[in-house]
Amino acid sequence: MPKKSTVLLPETTEILEQMGLQIKYARLRRKISSELVAERAGISRATLVAIEKGASSVAIGCYAAVLHALNHMDKDLLLVAKDDELGHKLQDLELPVRKRAPKRG
Repeated sequence: MPKKSTVLLPETTEILEQMGLQIKYARLRRKISSELVAERAGISRATLVAIEKGASSVAIGCYAAVLHALNHMDKDLLLVAKDDELGHKLQDLELPVRKRAPKRG
């Protein structure tokens, strides 16, 4: 059975490519070889090359492992969807609105 491929929007593909390039630059700024990062991350060098190209076929866990191998940069993943303005607005629209103020005790 052939592998299912995920169809991404062009802007999502561009984001992945930019993220891959940023990971590559972070590695180069630290003067760490691709072999060492791959070893620390527990992945193959080919997978690291795919990550640095922004490949969508690579599991997000591999991206996280590489970020961790680059001096614990995986903590930046906690910023993903942290400030969800649209989600908060949608949630606020569904909150019940009281007709009257509560009675004083």
